[in-house]
Amino acid sequence: MTVSHPYLRYVAIGDSLTEGIGDPGPAGGHRGWADRFAEILAQAQPGMTYGNLAVRGKTSTQIRTDQLGPALALRPDLVTVTAGMNDVVRPRYDPGSVAANIEETFARLTAAGARVATMTFPDLGKVSPVARRVRPRILDLNERVRVIAARYGVAVLDVFPHPFTADPRLWSDDRLHASPIGHARIAAGMAHMFGLPGYDDWTEPLPPRSPVTARQAFGADVRWAMDHVGPWLWRRLRGHVPGDGFTAKRPVPGPVTPQHAG
Repeated sequence: MTVSHPYLRYVAIGDSLTEGIGDPGPAGGHRGWADRFAEILAQAQPGMTYGNLAVRGKTSTQIRTDQLGPALALRPDLVTVTAGMNDVVRPRYDPGSVAANIEETFARLTAAGARVATMTFPDLGKVSPVARRVRPRILDLNERVRVIAARYGVAVLDVFPHPFTADPRLWSDDRLHASPIGHARIAAGMAHMFGLPGYDDWTEPLPPRSPVTARQAFGADVRWAMDHVGPWLWRRLRGHVPGDGFTAKRPVPGPVTPQHAG
């Protein structure tokens, strides 16, 4: 059974999570949970259009200053927002500033009449050893997001409490971005939150996988550090910012074409 919804123009703003890093598209580029969610929405509302202004590496300040205005200009009736993770992982983290950016974003979007949705961040420390040090920041940011969202009637997909998010199969090799399976789960969670049928199982654990020995786990951690942590630190030392030179992949909303890979 197909259940309709009222949304005719969906715009996504945010960082690499919403851009879709970790989820290669079958025709090139990146797909990601927002594209997948748009495809689900379009099944119930074929006339819907979708734009995606998210760019990898952007902080909450950059999302507010660079994406909020263009998103409002597109006059969406549905907007999803992901912001704050690129702030959390930086040495100089100002939680009050991040919260203020998120609050202004929510306030202006809802004042314009858009339905707004966001999500909490999972416990990255269960997947990435390096991320364990920022767990208190993630806990604090998630709580701030919940409080601010409640203030403005923003829907929150609360992924943090669910154990399935610690499954390594939901994460790409860098352990910072979701895998295709992870992006698909987020899209399913959004669909469930919006009352679309067929997605009640979005939090179910994946089928059991072969046991991993302590030696295998240690070896995987070493390879991960060499392949991802080292190069990441080197890029940071050279002043490289992940989003430099990248622009929005869907700056103008258009019809949604289903993609069937993954």
